[in-house]
Amino acid sequence: MSKKGILAAMALFTLCARAAAQSPILPPPDSVSLEKLGLMNSFPPVGDQIVNNENRGKYPQMRWVLQHTREVVPTRNIRRGNSPVSELPAAPRDFDGLVFEDDKGQKITVAEWQKNTYTDGLIVLHKGRVVYERYSNQMKAETPHLLFSVTKSFTGLLAAQLIHEGKIDANSVVSKYVPELAESAWGDMTVQQVLDMTGAVRFREVYTDPTSEIFPYLYASNLLPVPTGYAGPKTIYEFVKTLKKEGEHGAGFVYRTVHSEVLGWIVSRVTGKHFADLLSERVWSRLGMQEDAYVMVDAVGTPLQGAGLNASLRDLARFGEMLRRGGEFNGQRVFDRSVIDELRKGGDREKFKASGMSFRPGYSYHNQWWILHNTDGAFEASGVHGQMIHINPAAEMVVVKLSSHPVAGAGLTQALTLRAWDALAKAVRTLDK
Repeated sequence: MSKKGILAAMALFTLCARAAAQSPILPPPDSVSLEKLGLMNSFPPVGDQIVNNENRGKYPQMRWVLQHTREVVPTRNIRRGNSPVSELPAAPRDFDGLVFEDDKGQKITVAEWQKNTYTDGLIVLHKGRVVYERYSNQMKAETPHLLFSVTKSFTGLLAAQLIHEGKIDANSVVSKYVPELAESAWGDMTVQQVLDMTGAVRFREVYTDPTSEIFPYLYASNLLPVPTGYAGPKTIYEFVKTLKKEGEHGAGFVYRTVHSEVLGWIVSRVTGKHFADLLSERVWSRLGMQEDAYVMVDAVGTPLQGAGLNASLRDLARFGEMLRRGGEFNGQRVFDRSVIDELRKGGDREKFKASGMSFRPGYSYHNQWWILHNTDGAFEASGVHGQMIHINPAAEMVVVKLSSHPVAGAGLTQALTLRAWDALAKAVRTLDK
């Protein structure tokens, strides 16, 4: 990667990092739609139409990449198997014109909310029925979309299930399962501290500082191209072994993607299986998914278990419905009910405050999931640029939102998102009256 490319990447990440502190000037959604941009749509593409390894992290080219990840980076398939596709019965309602009050006190419709937050796909299930489904920005029902940190929640569920099965001891130190990490920050960290991200590790995500640890992680995981002359770690596991302890384990929640990569290493070490094969065996084939999924991998095939999963909207809705039903779907027990019940309890809300995420008021983080602690018992998976799986048990509702927002962090949009969840929950509650 050229110096110019590195500076461009830093500029993009700087915009993302500042989002929580100030409101950046965003491009009008219509001006950066894939229909308008015409990226990669000629044979062959030419000039500004081309998306490649040099510009895949820039905006608006990233909008195309989120629906075409495997065309620009290495991936591994997650097979749905040969079982019949499970039914998602439809009971459509037109929520486009549903009006609610946004976080600024202004009236907004569900359709406007989707457009203003650069939504690519949105689906709402009520009691397992599809009541609302919309696609934009060239996305289709069969399109796999990059989920970023929603991936963490899949990794966390697999780990929690293995704990339930007695294959992992949540109170054991990580080095029991991965001795290679004995001299790292995880050497004396427990598995549960990894799951809840309360382990102390020096990992700075300062996108304006090229010496911070986020950059070698981005290179090692293939989220950014490795620059010419770079001599640091070139794989995920090489990188995490270099990170040292900083502070006291268990003192507070600090969101760090590297915890999810270590958790994934534990899961693979215990099962002897690649993340893609484990998801195929334990989730995709059992849920009767409609499409295969896939996961990004590093230079030696290690999956990005903190950020690399790609899946379709409807299949994610099936996954969410399974969680709403306590781990059962398609006539199969996918996760033990106690695993889901434990997840829904949430983590320590006081420790969560250490994160500084005031835009998630009342939340906690547990087993790689975000718990709202609201009266409906809602919980969710979340990824940068607007990826969400939201489960509201009391309203019997599942919402999946896949987006390509210019700003990575949720701080800019979370207050509005919470208003939208409430509006949709209120709407679905009226459907049986």
